[in-house]
Amino acid sequence: MTDVTIRSFQVGDGPQLADVWTAAAPADPISYQRLRDLFLLDRNFDAAGLQVAVSNDQIVGAAYGVRRLVAADADDLEPASGWIPFFFVHPEHRRRGIGQALVSAAMDWLRSHGRSEVYFSSYTPNYFVPGLDTARYPEAAGLLTGLGFERRYDAVAMDRSLVGYAVPDDVRRRIEALTAEGYSFGTPSGDELTALIAIAGAEFNPDWARAIREGAVSGLPLDRIVVARDPGREILGWAMHGTYEGVIDRFGPFGVLPASRGTGLGKVLLHLTLERMVAAGAHGAWFLWTGETSAAGQLYLKTGFDITRTFTILRAPLHPDGGKE
Repeated sequence: MTDVTIRSFQVGDGPQLADVWTAAAPADPISYQRLRDLFLLDRNFDAAGLQVAVSNDQIVGAAYGVRRLVAADADDLEPASGWIPFFFVHPEHRRRGIGQALVSAAMDWLRSHGRSEVYFSSYTPNYFVPGLDTARYPEAAGLLTGLGFERRYDAVAMDRSLVGYAVPDDVRRRIEALTAEGYSFGTPSGDELTALIAIAGAEFNPDWARAIREGAVSGLPLDRIVVARDPGREILGWAMHGTYEGVIDRFGPFGVLPASRGTGLGKVLLHLTLERMVAAGAHGAWFLWTGETSAAGQLYLKTGFDITRTFTILRAPLHPDGGKE
């Protein structure tokens, strides 16, 4: 590694970073625009945290460390936590210790900012994948294990073809029965977005509230959202698509208030949204992150979704002296 220098991100690195990423992970390529939008323009981006390996004036790898500069919820900056959303090394430069040096540099940078733990990946608001696909990248799994990372939990990605899709008859009957009881389903009004965002943030995930808000402000058509209302017009749940990066076949987020689960509302919302996705021209539906054994995960599987990838969320301690537990 004598001819390799590790430095922080510099203006002008972006396009080459995207090219090397794609060479390193051709099954998970990235364009420069996506790299810019997801990472370089992320509200928590700090150029000093993006570690870049250079050999003979060419970028050969990178590892990205990030900590919160803007709270995801209220004023909680999660001062103990840092994240490494990605790292990569060009295939021609592997097995020289570059990957370990890059990840170690990102960990050291996070440690220097007072972080006591680091996660791969599980970072919001912007992430490329939620964790490590150990089946696809076993060498990366070995590298992270060697640096003290341990498995916390798994998330699964799912896909479903929408070719020939139609709302099942039993779901139609359930919609009719719920409607007869005074429930309603449809596109939220602009004012209803305030209630929806409040529910998403308080009952589910602050990042979902952010995604809905930012999507609406950036022009997300409201008919990509379906809400369920009780007879008093209170929102009980919702499902949507096209929320992230405007990709119409990306489903989610999706949630039903705990007190209203077991009523069939979730199944109805899922199918009504799939129907709208077909109408918008989507040939498939997919998402990146759910628990396989969760209620939502089981509903997806029963609705014809298949697990396409499994991601492992990993954590490592960051001791002040750089040691391991």
